[in-house]
Amino acid sequence: MNPVYLDYNATTPVDPSVAEAMLPYIYEHFGNPSSGHLYGRNANEGVNVARNQVAEMLGCHADELIFTSGGTESNNYAIKGAMSANRSRGDHMITSAVEHPAVIEVCKFLEAQGYRVTYLPVDQYGMVDPGQVEEAITPQTTLISIMHANNEVGTIEPIEEIAEIAHRHGVLLHADCAQSVGKIPARVDDLGVDLLSIAGHKLYAPKGIGALYIRNGISLEKQMHGAGHEGDWRAGHRERHPHGGAGASVRIDPTQPAPIPAAHGKYARPVGSGVDGGLWRDTH
Repeated sequence: MNPVYLDYNATTPVDPSVAEAMLPYIYEHFGNPSSGHLYGRNANEGVNVARNQVAEMLGCHADELIFTSGGTESNNYAIKGAMSANRSRGDHMITSAVEHPAVIEVCKFLEAQGYRVTYLPVDQYGMVDPGQVEEAITPQTTLISIMHANNEVGTIEPIEEIAEIAHRHGVLLHADCAQSVGKIPARVDDLGVDLLSIAGHKLYAPKGIGALYIRNGISLEKQMHGAGHEGDWRAGHRERHPHGGAGASVRIDPTQPAPIPAAHGKYARPVGSGVDGGLWRDTH
């Protein structure tokens, strides 16, 4: 009997349509996107198309979006970059006790560097209390980082309410949306976030590609130094085919069954993986 893969919160297979979109950038448009010649321009056009596709899904401007190596890098850049860039304002941030290690471990690192972090508890449903968020804010608070959807139990956090509180106090808000993007709406203006992280492999894109939304006007201290790639936000050669895959993946309707290539074994998109599938929110 062949196994059936159901662990879509951990990772998803690359969708056949995504793989197809990537192929031209492996075999044909292989130039360096930063090069000025034809091969480079063709590759750069592919990156820009992908950036626009992801930006359209998030409801942001394309120049507010940078590609990264995945959700972990996006979280690291958002949190470390925001805290470092705003250290003259304050050295305190707020997060929850149930964040992904890609956030919790970053917070522990910052604590070792002299920053102060408040870890908020959650209720029996895994929900953060916005009132406790507001109570934890001090004059030295510069950032709040709360995940949108929990990777273990699926709780959808009240990001919109937390955003209103954060901005009322002049505090930045970052949301780790690795588990929500592509499953439920995650448009930046609706959520009210200043920074938003995406992991491509959670929504049928290949491993090794992610994105970070940075609202215009937000300052981050660079974490990767080198050439001025990604609008001088992130140094490092840009791989064309993962970017193309990320762009194609946001066009997938997760409620439709995926075609099954013979070489990939048996998989299908999970039942109920549409707007509300697999995620719940306490309504009491």
